[in-house]
Amino acid sequence: MADCLFCSIAAGDIPADVVIETDDVIAFNDINPAAPTHVLLIPKRHIGSVAELEAGDSDLLAALFEVATQIGRDLVGGWRLVTNVGPDAGQSVFHLHFHVLGGRALSWPPG
Repeated sequence: MADCLFCSIAAGDIPADVVIETDDVIAFNDINPAAPTHVLLIPKRHIGSVAELEAGDSDLLAALFEVATQIGRDLVGGWRLVTNVGPDAGQSVFHLHFHVLGGRALSWPPG
C-alpha cells in the first residue's frame, strides 16, 4: 500500500532501526518508546489489523510470535505483547503490528 507507513518501512523506503528481519516479518525499535524496550513487529504484507486476519494467515501469525519470543527472551523480568485493533483501542497505524514492551515492571491494567 503506497500510503501505509509500515509498508514503506517493510519495503525499505523509510529507514528504521531494525532488530530482526525474516522473509515475512520485520521488527524495529519504536521511535516513541513506552518502555525501555519497545519493539514493533509487522508482517511485510499489508494487513490492516488482527481483525483482518484470515484462516490462511496462521503461518504468518506463527512467524510473528516466533520473532516476538526471540526478542522477549533477552528481556529480564518479563515482557508484554500488545496489539491494538481500531482507533478506540489506540491503533494509529492501520497495518497489523504488535508491540513488544519490557525492560521495566509493567503495571496492570495497561489502559
